Amino acid sequence: MRSQSKAAWLGAALLTASAVAYSTAGFFTRLIDTDAWTMLFWRGVFGGLFLTGLVAWRERGRVAQAIRGIGRDGLLIAVCSAVATVCFLNGMRLSTVADVMVIDATIPFLTACIAWVVIGERENRITLLASVAALAGVVVMAGSAVTGGRLPGDLLALAMAVLMSTVLVLIRRNPGVSMLPAVGLSAFLCALIVSPFARPLSVSGGTLALLGLFGASQFGLGLLLLALGTPLVSATRGALIGVLQTPLGTLWVWLAFSEAPASATFVGGAIVLVAVLADILSPRGKAVITQSD
Repeated sequence: MRSQSKAAWLGAALLTASAVAYSTAGFFTRLIDTDAWTMLFWRGVFGGLFLTGLVAWRERGRVAQAIRGIGRDGLLIAVCSAVATVCFLNGMRLSTVADVMVIDATIPFLTACIAWVVIGERENRITLLASVAALAGVVVMAGSAVTGGRLPGDLLALAMAVLMSTVLVLIRRNPGVSMLPAVGLSAFLCALIVSPFARPLSVSGGTLALLGLFGASQFGLGLLLLALGTPLVSATRGALIGVLQTPLGTLWVWLAFSEAPASATFVGGAIVLVAVLADILSPRGKAVITQSD
């Protein structure tokens, strides 16, 4: 029982660190002067190289075996993660940021439904209530702008949410399998998908260095910590912790570029933070798997 508790704490810590890494996306997009497609291309390339190097170091000559070990679920994780990234970008372009934020905050609920159907994992009330509170916090942050979105962008954002929920459940379904090769493959696949629209040779050496840092520290590290932490907690709790990246992303942009957020952003961000902390600190936050796959 104690070992399970330690694993849950470790998983929560890893996923919190993953949310911190992912939350720097806004900071890097403000910092790097290039178009979105080129940015996504190089982020995928450098993130994939970072993860591939890590897999090669960790497996010590057994890289091919590690890749084969991810199985069909690993390939599905790679495809879903890559397509979700592209859906997210285009959702932001076709809808309002507020709409996408709110739809993104529904991932814990979607994850709970998919986890129940696919692996029989039933989430406890505290985590579900914390998810409701986190969603309310994001709605407060978004404010009146929530009503300004457009349907195509919202549908793409919803597709992203479903795909990322699926990724979390599939990782959770294979706790004994390292999915690092799968998330590394997803990074390269993302670069491949956007390559027809990107201009990778148009960037300068300084910009390329920043893109390398972006790909490794935000995308690669975020995926790495997500792959390591998700098997240790319930899929829904993992998704709930991921909501932290919304208020944290606003915080980094404010501190780095003096883009002061509205008071509603502070209130909503505080609600999200309290909701996630309450769930992590709750001794009743453990989900139960009622059937095996």
